[in-house]
Amino acid sequence: MKLKEIIQHLESIAPLAYQEDYDNSGLLVGAASKEVTSALVALDCTEAIVDEAILHNCDLIITHHPIIFKGLKKLNGKNYIERVILKAIKHDIALYAIHTNLDSVQQGVNKVICDKLGIQNPVILSPKKAQLKKLVTYCPIDAADNLRDALFAAGAGNIGNYSECSFNARGTGTFKGNEDTDPYVGTPGIRHQEQEMRIETIFRAQDERKVLLALLESHPYEEVAYDVYTLDNQNQEVGAGMVGFLAEPLEGEAFLQHVKTQMKASVIRHTDLLAKPIRKVAVCGGSGSFLLKDALAAGADAFVTADFKYHEFFDAEQKLVIADIGHFESEQFTSNLLLKIIREKFPNFAIRLTAQNTNPINYFF
Repeated sequence: MKLKEIIQHLESIAPLAYQEDYDNSGLLVGAASKEVTSALVALDCTEAIVDEAILHNCDLIITHHPIIFKGLKKLNGKNYIERVILKAIKHDIALYAIHTNLDSVQQGVNKVICDKLGIQNPVILSPKKAQLKKLVTYCPIDAADNLRDALFAAGAGNIGNYSECSFNARGTGTFKGNEDTDPYVGTPGIRHQEQEMRIETIFRAQDERKVLLALLESHPYEEVAYDVYTLDNQNQEVGAGMVGFLAEPLEGEAFLQHVKTQMKASVIRHTDLLAKPIRKVAVCGGSGSFLLKDALAAGADAFVTADFKYHEFFDAEQKLVIADIGHFESEQFTSNLLLKIIREKFPNFAIRLTAQNTNPINYFF
């Protein structure tokens, strides 16, 4: 199997356009045209993970966290990052990371946490802006149906659970071609008036090239008039964190025990418990302190995440319970998610979960 087939599938679910600016998701080592026979899935890519891939003859390692976050100026093995890269290259092992883009989709990392905790009907806690664009174009009325079909087939017109969404209005367009034109309607050198359809539809920002190509290939005019607008609308299906409701409210200590058990956490750092049961819960895999204001605004009774700093715990102000379960603990089930995603699409491809615990943090009790 070509590596690019796996990459295309992963990025159809979690497009690279959804990753944060600081992130470095995607193919880090290897060529997309490479033939791969088996893959190892892990949360982190460490030297032990590469050794495990070598042991099991895996020529692809898929991780949640990228091994490369910053630019590398040298590759001489002076630190674990350089040693991992060198060993992977030496053994012809491709490295692929799917990080904050997988955090940002509805069926990604945070949905796994919600499922583990029994949080029902979760929605994105902090939807992303500037992820949607609008196309406005004009075409002869007799060509409107075919053009809309082409735009929809290219991915335009999807709003939530609805597809093929557009707005259409009739009007009069004017144009005059010069002697070098061969117009679809009208005569060169003479101003022409044509009854046209104004078509408006939205699309995901990462689909712009595909949508515009469909427009230009399907439009009958030699010169296609169109506008593309970046929308400030929030994309409710993409963003950071999730929030939803427990099936039944839990008292503070019972809730913490539930989280500890379901998330296999050794310890939970938390703020003071509230004088009321916990029902509405926000979650964020990994470092989620940046979402505390969103959790408060959503009316969450608790926020399950990781990597809160000392002074940030004060910001809860007795309005919700911060439950910091640890970075690894919050994302440890991501590997299972990736395994499922790939097996469902490529059931005959050899893929395995790592046997390594890559958590760099140990707890002394």
